[in-house]
Amino acid sequence: MPRLTSPTPAELRRDPMPLRGRTALVTGASRRGGIGYAVARRLAAYGAGVYVHHHVPHDAEMPWGADPTEEVVAGVREARADPDAPVFDGPGDLSDPAAPARLVEAAVSAFGRPVDILVANHALSGHDGTLDSIDAAMLDAHWAVDTRSVILLVQAYARQRAGLPAPTQGGRVVMMTSGQDIAGGMPGEIAYGLQKGALASITRSLATTLAERAVTVNTVNPGPVDTDYMTGEDYDTIAARFPAGRWGMPDDPARLIVWLATDEAEWVTGQVIDSEGGFRR
Repeated sequence: MPRLTSPTPAELRRDPMPLRGRTALVTGASRRGGIGYAVARRLAAYGAGVYVHHHVPHDAEMPWGADPTEEVVAGVREARADPDAPVFDGPGDLSDPAAPARLVEAAVSAFGRPVDILVANHALSGHDGTLDSIDAAMLDAHWAVDTRSVILLVQAYARQRAGLPAPTQGGRVVMMTSGQDIAGGMPGEIAYGLQKGALASITRSLATTLAERAVTVNTVNPGPVDTDYMTGEDYDTIAARFPAGRWGMPDDPARLIVWLATDEAEWVTGQVIDSEGGFRR
């Protein structure tokens, strides 16, 4: 195999649209205050076509509520660097074991070609507790949404790329974890922490599985992010634990996630990456 040469000066210069011509599926983008929306907008700003998945009933029952889907999609379209890059959206209850494959199929059909980038951002909020208060239903609900659906999404993603020739531009998978393995853990959210820990643990195995298809797999822990779920003194207490004196905002992890989707990150795979702004536990 020939040795690679140093990049030319032209190759070193950054393309303002490094994801031009590529397609991305982002799950869990039902509202403009969330990480999924920030990721979708930044992908569009980098030139990618984007399929936005949403499950409005989940956010609608939460204290923060859901946004009108058309406003979410309009915000992603507004961020496009390439006005011809498509933006699609569709619903899906990912607690249904058949939903992940249907969602990937819908994205492929909408784009008319395989999906290049999968960002599995969705998760089940609430319906959790301490070791003393959890029950089988809580554990099963979080398993179905937070872990099983992500693995089935990655499976469907891999299958729709299986027939492609060895690409010069590889695929990208980014999953989300939640810092459950860092000091202190998540004793008040046992079911959620357990299932997010499973994704962190399987990251390297998935990366090894998909390496021969030129697909990288990484998992991001965004740390505490202001997605409109906390206010008052508790909010201020958390903010004070960041060296910058502020919470992470949705675009903070989005910058890392979308960078992992670019060619600049082709040598990064199998990693669980903390993006926490120096948060002090």
